[in-house]
Formats: sequence, C-alpha cells, structure tokens
Amino acid sequence: QVQLVESGGGLVQPGGSLRLSCAASGSIFSIYFMGWYRQAPGKQRELVASNTIDGNTNYADSVKGRFTISRDNAKNTVSLQMNSLKPEDTAVYYCKVIDMGLPPRDYWGQGTQVTVSA
Repeated sequence: QVQLVESGGGLVQPGGSLRLSCAASGSIFSIYFMGWYRQAPGKQRELVASNTIDGNTNYADSVKGRFTISRDNAKNTVSLQMNSLKPEDTAVYYCKVIDMGLPPRDYWGQGTQVTVSA
C-alpha cells in the first residue's frame, strides 16, 4: 500500500498564488506517474497537471502558463505551484500516483480544498 498526504490548500484572492504538495510513503516499488486532479462542485474530476518518470509533462489548457508541476523522485513528492489564480480554479485538488508494482496500481490522496475568492 502507498499512502499519499497532501498539503497546501486554502483560501486565496484572485491573482494570488498557492503551492500544493503531496508526499507518498509506504510500500513504494517505483512511481511512474504523479499528477494533480481537481473536482469542482457539480463537475467531473479533471486532470490539472501530470508528470511521468520518463519526463512527459501535461497540463490542462486552462492552467497552462499559470501552474507548474514538479516532482522529487528521491523523496517521492510532487508539488503544484499555482499562480495567477482565478475563481474558476476553486475545487478540491487530488494527488494521484501510479506505482509500478505487481500489479501496477493507482493511489489517490484525500484531497485539499482550494478556494479563490475576493
């Protein structure tokens, strides 16, 4: 089992910044994928940003140029730097990893609330 602990959510004014962090621990074999998803009320969960160990990085169009994902493979952590936040970024943000054990498995964090409001 892999456990994920997220931190860094909160309330911020439009135009502000937040940094989310996610730390993986437990029986880790090799984490291939690390990513951030979000779910706003009444909407489906969507991918915000992701990174694979072989260097592929993806961002949702809505956050390109504003959000930056980074990972530390030695520490099994992933962060999401969010700048120029907008009210539409308000959501619960979830960390997800894919561990390449046998069999490979997805793991999700508990979620952290981000609210962008004046």
